[in-house]
Amino acid sequence: MTDQVVELRQYTLRPGTRDTLIELFDREFVETQDAVGMRVIGQFRVEAAPDKFVWLRSFPDMEQRERSLSAFYDGPAWVQHRAAARETMVDTDDVLLLRPVGDGFPLRDRPLPGSTALPESRFLLTVHYGDEPFTDAFADSLEYEPLVCLRSEYAANTFTALPVREGEHVFVTVENFAGVLRGGARTEEMVLRPTSRSGLR
Repeated sequence: MTDQVVELRQYTLRPGTRDTLIELFDREFVETQDAVGMRVIGQFRVEAAPDKFVWLRSFPDMEQRERSLSAFYDGPAWVQHRAAARETMVDTDDVLLLRPVGDGFPLRDRPLPGSTALPESRFLLTVHYGDEPFTDAFADSLEYEPLVCLRSEYAANTFTALPVREGEHVFVTVENFAGVLRGGARTEEMVLRPTSRSGLR
């Protein structure tokens, strides 16, 4: 069953520290999050922004999200490595809470810990902004076929230690990158390169 809650997390990092965070994340924060009931979908370098790190994780529902986040951030992996992770970070509050439209992410088997080979794939993530909530039918108006679509989840953030953006209406698509950005009003585009242990690859 597709997880019903997805976080799209965009981090601004201190210059020159992105690879440090990715190495730490891929080594220490993947299986340890999976183990407490959430799923790390993928983690990415942003091609045009060397100080940005983007990742996605999902949860079966909002109740499990609260339990899983509490377990992880009070757990041994985060307690042991949080100082090193935070040393790389400038801003971690750019977070959208989303709900999948239709099928979820087409994930492949994640490479084993210690893997360093980088996938050749690239993905285009597009955020559409609206004045009112999007419906699932917005997907039918797109002139391309995304791998996955998501729209705003409006449930209250019950884990307030991690802020999320509120009061916005977004529709997010992820697709294989064909080499050209579309541009357009009220959209934000990012070309993402998966890390060596990203599930979406």
